[in-house]
Amino acid sequence: MTQRGRAGARPGGHPGSRRTRPEAETRTPAVPRVDLTAARARVREVIEPVVATSGYDLEDVHLSRAGRRFVLRILVDTDGGISLDDVAVISRAISDALDAAEEAGGEVLPGEYQLEVGSPGVDRPLTEPRHWRRNTGRLVAVNGLTGRVLSTDDKGVALDVDGTTRELAWAELGSGKVQIEFKRMDEAEFGDVEDDDEEDEGEGEE
Repeated sequence: MTQRGRAGARPGGHPGSRRTRPEAETRTPAVPRVDLTAARARVREVIEPVVATSGYDLEDVHLSRAGRRFVLRILVDTDGGISLDDVAVISRAISDALDAAEEAGGEVLPGEYQLEVGSPGVDRPLTEPRHWRRNTGRLVAVNGLTGRVLSTDDKGVALDVDGTTRELAWAELGSGKVQIEFKRMDEAEFGDVEDDDEEDEGEGEE
C-alpha cells in the first residue's frame, strides 16, 4: 500500500531523498467590498455638523476608490466664496472629526483615504436658493431660458431675459446652469490705440 505525502519520499523519488517544494505564492489580500453609498452617508453624518459650525454649507460628498484607498472629495461653499486658507482650516476640522468618530468605535471608512476639500465650480448645477443668490449678476440657463440673475428672494428668482424681467418661483424653477461668457473682441479695452497710431504717424513725418 502506497502512502502519499510520506515524509522523506515522493512519487518517482527514493526514500530519504530531498524534496524541493515550490515557493509559496505571495498573494495580495482582496480589497474588501464596501457599500460606497452607505459609507458616504456615514461621512456626511459625521462632517455636516462640523462644516455648519465652521460657517459653511456642505454642498457635496463624493467617495470613490483609487486602488486600495478611498478618495473623499468634499465641496463646501459660503457667501463670498472660500479662500485657500479657508480650505486648509475646514480640511483639518473634517479630518479631526473623522478621526474622532473612528476612535469612538464607529467605523466610518475602512482603511486609508485621501481627503480633498474644495468649492463648487461654475459647472455646478444651481439647485438651491443659496446657489442662485451666490450667482447674482451671472448669465444662467434654466427652464429653456437664458438670462442674467437680477435678484432672489423668498418667492423665487428674477432674470433679465433679453431686456425683459422674468420672475420664476422656486416651485417652478428647475436646475440652472451658469453660462461661461467670453468678452467680445470689439468690447475689449486695449488702451488709447488711436493716440498711439497718431504718434507713430507724426514721428514718420518730416
